[in-house]
Amino acid sequence: MTDFDIIILGAGAAGLMAGIEAGRRGRRVLVVDHARDPGEKIRISGGGRCNFTNINATHVLGRERFLSSNPRFALSALSRFTPDMFIERVKKRGIAFHEKTLGQLFCDGPATQIVAMLIDELRQAGAAIWTGRSVGSVEKIDDGFKVLVGDGYVTTESLIVATGGKSIPKMGATGFAYSLAKQFGLAVTDTRPALVPLTFEEGALEVLKPLAGVSTDAIVSHGKTKFREALLFTHRGLSGPAILQISSYWREGDSISIDLLPGEDALSLLQQARKEQPRNHIQTVLAGHLPKRLAQLVGDLINQPGMIGDFSDKKLQPVADQVSRWTLKPVGSEGYRTAEVTLGGIDTTGLDAKTMMARTVPGLYFVGEAVDVTGWLGGYNFQWAWASGWSAGQSA
Repeated sequence: MTDFDIIILGAGAAGLMAGIEAGRRGRRVLVVDHARDPGEKIRISGGGRCNFTNINATHVLGRERFLSSNPRFALSALSRFTPDMFIERVKKRGIAFHEKTLGQLFCDGPATQIVAMLIDELRQAGAAIWTGRSVGSVEKIDDGFKVLVGDGYVTTESLIVATGGKSIPKMGATGFAYSLAKQFGLAVTDTRPALVPLTFEEGALEVLKPLAGVSTDAIVSHGKTKFREALLFTHRGLSGPAILQISSYWREGDSISIDLLPGEDALSLLQQARKEQPRNHIQTVLAGHLPKRLAQLVGDLINQPGMIGDFSDKKLQPVADQVSRWTLKPVGSEGYRTAEVTLGGIDTTGLDAKTMMARTVPGLYFVGEAVDVTGWLGGYNFQWAWASGWSAGQSA
């Protein structure tokens, strides 16, 4: 006789959703987390406003926006639990929200509203939740699993692992899910920090440091992948949404390209300025389109003094190239310390896309960030958490 039908390890977004759905099916559910408070990553997300989903995070619009060794794996869960379905829960709760750019939905008030909604739904579903309790060993037994929680064992028919990845270790993130997967014979792909600021070697950093705090609209590219969002200069390198997005695609040794005048033809703009403002210097012209400190730096990098009226097209071209194709080579990232998510994880070839259950271990499920599915910035990873947690909760 088992203590519970389902034990869920992790009281984050995916774990809470799995618990709610399983409890509503009449299953005896226990959610366990080593943290004192559930939903901590939800609480800090979106600057404390929780970017809880993205209207484009569907199996149709979002099929190119989830990174994985098998990008199609996420589509099953995303097709069955959609952004609209989570939005309906938010509306029913009376939580005010708004859409920012690119389909991102944020709470008007604090992110704790989303946490409270999930905890209330979990309890209404009849599930138990134990926080501040560490999980030790996990053993397979004849009719399920035996789990050491705190200083005592609990048994269960099914086990859902929702302990996340390695990102933000100060909040308790560990590689527990990966170790457990390997224990039961599942493969784990290489992992790395994603949605993370990029860093530079000291020489390049000295050039960028004077711009710390400057933000501008830009297109940041890596190969054929590009994002047009805000770019932020920091004391350690580059950040902002455009950089966080490209960090999921960048690899050590690669360069990135930055277009500081997105949507503009830099050469035509400079030619027009030569005609209309011939006595202005390059920095002055650029300052009409870029933050002043950034315009000054670009001018310094070009190092072509004189009035723009004296510049031939041949001399204007390298200026245009510097503005529209500024190439930089990061040396690394800020790592898991500030990464919003972990790229890679439990290999999806070992999981059933509909139920999230391990193919070779009946009753064992993995959901959320622990799995090798990583979404773009802007609510995609929360939608994956809701959808994968929902799928496991419907099946376990």
